[in-house]
Amino acid sequence: MAAGPSHWKRWYRRWETQQESFNPTREARFTAMLDLVQASLPARFTALDLGSGPGALSARLLHRFPKARCVAVDYDPVVLRVGRGALGTFGGRLHWVDARLGSPGWEREMPFRRFDVALSTTALHWLERRPLLRLYRDLGGLLRRGGIFLNGDRLPWSPERPDLARLSERVRRVHFRGARVDSEWAGWHRWWAAAEKDPELAPLFVERARRQSQHPEHPDPSLSTHVLGLRRAGFATVDVVWRHLENGILYARR
Repeated sequence: MAAGPSHWKRWYRRWETQQESFNPTREARFTAMLDLVQASLPARFTALDLGSGPGALSARLLHRFPKARCVAVDYDPVVLRVGRGALGTFGGRLHWVDARLGSPGWEREMPFRRFDVALSTTALHWLERRPLLRLYRDLGGLLRRGGIFLNGDRLPWSPERPDLARLSERVRRVHFRGARVDSEWAGWHRWWAAAEKDPELAPLFVERARRQSQHPEHPDPSLSTHVLGLRRAGFATVDVVWRHLENGILYARR
């Protein structure tokens, strides 16, 4: 018998817990992003969640804006399964898409032709420079004129500011009581190790490993790379509008 919604909701709650364990300002960043959406758009809009994972940002957006609809896009079959099982479709307002961001033609998988806002949290730092720039170029065609893009992620200081990079690292050590970076991510590693043992998810890990072997992702692009790509894609306003050290929100208007 296939697992029911309660099974997937447990995995979703555990995902939330491990994400918060290494990002103590996560909820504040979510709130700031949704405040920006409310200040920029009418009550009824269509959103695109890029690198959605199991839908943490999509769920918060749809709860807060009952007239909105959202498309959640990710390329990890494990988190997509958790999200679909835990969140469903929000009464038809949430659509799930399995697509690799920045790959040629990824935007053709979308169920809608135009969007009012594209958002992403803790995802686009995985993209290499070329697919990231392609993603932004494609967003220039997907977003309506006046539409906005918000990226809540690690936005590293430029190499010209090593003093701020050192300051950020000292604050991180205060938050995590001097723990090494690998210890900081212990909850994340435990979630994946436990999920791989779940009979409902184990087959998807085979596909996940195949995809990761074809597309290794560990680039962590600089803030200047994001800004350059968005400006080339036709975004007139591009700037960081919220920041907690290296954790920030990049805002752009089409």
